[in-house]
Amino acid sequence: MALYMLGLEFTPVSSVVPAAAPADLGTLLHALLLRLYPICRSITGNGVRQTLAILREQLPNMVVHEVPSGTPALDWTVPPEWNVREAWIKNAAGERVIDFRNHNLHVLNYSTPKQGWVPIAELREHLFSLPAQPDLIPYRTSYYNPNWGFCLSHNQLQTLNEAEYEVCIDATLDPNGSLTYGELLVPGEVEDEVLISCHCCHPSLANDNLSGMVVVAELARQLSERPHRLSYRFVFGPGTIGAITWLSRQTPDGLARIRHGLVATLLGGDGAFTYKRSRRGNADIDRVVAHVLRTGGYAHELRDFIPYGYDERQYCSPGFNLPVGCLSRTPFGEFPEYHTSADDCEFVQPAQLVGSLALYERVIEVLEGNQYYQNLSPYGEPQLGRRGLYQAIKSQASPREAEMALLWVLNQADGTHDLIAIAECSGLSFNVIREAAAQLLAAGLLAEKASALSEPPPFS
Repeated sequence: MALYMLGLEFTPVSSVVPAAAPADLGTLLHALLLRLYPICRSITGNGVRQTLAILREQLPNMVVHEVPSGTPALDWTVPPEWNVREAWIKNAAGERVIDFRNHNLHVLNYSTPKQGWVPIAELREHLFSLPAQPDLIPYRTSYYNPNWGFCLSHNQLQTLNEAEYEVCIDATLDPNGSLTYGELLVPGEVEDEVLISCHCCHPSLANDNLSGMVVVAELARQLSERPHRLSYRFVFGPGTIGAITWLSRQTPDGLARIRHGLVATLLGGDGAFTYKRSRRGNADIDRVVAHVLRTGGYAHELRDFIPYGYDERQYCSPGFNLPVGCLSRTPFGEFPEYHTSADDCEFVQPAQLVGSLALYERVIEVLEGNQYYQNLSPYGEPQLGRRGLYQAIKSQASPREAEMALLWVLNQADGTHDLIAIAECSGLSFNVIREAAAQLLAAGLLAEKASALSEPPPFS
């Protein structure tokens, strides 16, 4: 409880935003996570607004959208806005045996209001615990199945032996409220976009999904401060209904600009990285992430797309079929702390946040440099010596590797293979292949070619 309450002493983001040495970056990311941890978030409500307001302190150009409750969103409807002021269970002596103020997981998220004395038999039908993890509070929701209730440790549940208890859930479900999400576009040299999406709806759960928010916010901040070729669109929205609402508000032309996408989540645990491919299975983002994980020496697992999980399933629904994968550490439901009070700020370590950020930075670096080229001297091998390329080869740390990179690029640069494809078939690193392409381009042997883009996703 002490760590939970410590988070209420908010550290101004202005004190953690300035550039820091890499050794300090994890501490700064973790400080932001500590600040966000106590806020009671849900798919709508003031908790989301407060969270986005904090992120806007370091992302001032982020636009916060409010979509009125009752608004149609594809096959869904924006739900009433939920806010909770207090929630508790008192015994006959007037003592609060369960109190929302101690941990916001104690209230069933999206609980309907409740006030009065309740017999213990009835109360037990509205109490949620984890017998297999008796010390932990579970996270439970009632978004689309109205109910009232409390979550508590199984050990706490075992102590409730009085005939009746007084219950208070001071909450509102406002049909005139709204759903809130944040969106930031960081323009590049071209309009082709990389979509990076994360959830902002879970309450005090540090890995799921505060880790994704703090890593993505720092990534967006860094990209906002340096030039880049591609444009980047960041979406901070509540799970499922947030992505569906965002998609419902896009135009076909806008969606067609999304060339790559990632859902960022579960980035603070100590597990290996997991990449879930897009529905397409062989989109550029799928090939880039797989290459970076393999050549970077990361412990990792690659998984095929399934229509279950995070918001990649919305972006990859067949009508949109966007090239969006999910890059996380240990996936949801596969670590014991998942959706429990054990997913706290001690479970998420600064080193894991920095490591996840570094992986995303590397993926972006490769996306930025991955292009198609056309060999301008494709009949026979061009003479490299008279263009000074052999001298350049001799000056490099690995002359043989540099020579092979030149030959591979010349052979494969037919306008249908990008640099990732050449790196994969040659077995050479992307950086070596990219440097070879730059040398050949400077020597007049290559020309940049527009990407072999797939058809834009159908949308109506």
